[in-house]
Amino acid sequence: MASTNWRASGEYFETCSCDYLCPCIATNLAGQPTKGSCTVAMAFHIDQGSYGNLPLNGLNFAVIAYTPGPMGDGNWSVGVVTDDRATPEQQTALVSIASGQGGGPMAALSPLVGTFLGVESKPIQFQNSAMAASVSIPGVLEQALEGVPSPIKQGEPLYLDNTLHPVNPRIALAKSTGSHLHVFGLNWDDTTGTNNGHFAPFNWQQN
Repeated sequence: MASTNWRASGEYFETCSCDYLCPCIATNLAGQPTKGSCTVAMAFHIDQGSYGNLPLNGLNFAVIAYTPGPMGDGNWSVGVVTDDRATPEQQTALVSIASGQGGGPMAALSPLVGTFLGVESKPIQFQNSAMAASVSIPGVLEQALEGVPSPIKQGEPLYLDNTLHPVNPRIALAKSTGSHLHVFGLNWDDTTGTNNGHFAPFNWQQN
């Protein structure tokens, strides 16, 4: 499927089980997760997209991952949740993009993945604003975050730039306001308001 040309742009956010500020980005994936292992859920909304001639506008998906130690050491376990509004053909396209099987930025993570946990199709409600985001996948994932405000630009978050992050090298800093994950045999609940989050626009393509 990597030979198919595709593009997808929209908005993304994530929360992870590390305390704010997650060490993975600042250490180029070499840092030890603050709780020993890391569970992360990345949620995406496609504003504009196509896979070949197949439109993907308005669809959502999520990438769920668990790493037993530093991310750069590999042995990731990864699963994909696709939007249940998608047709079977669109479901296949979303999995190809989200897993990296179809090329694009997520393909760079493929050498780190040890186990693919599978795919589930669920209703996904994605919401975001300039400084907040949330996603609801009933029975699977409930998470939300708020951006860490800039001290010099009102209404904007702090950013990390020039990173290795596959979604966007420039990501906003945030703190989770709640993370609940129960899927693919992974279970994680955090309501402390201290675990890490990021958000950014994304603009991916494979030609």
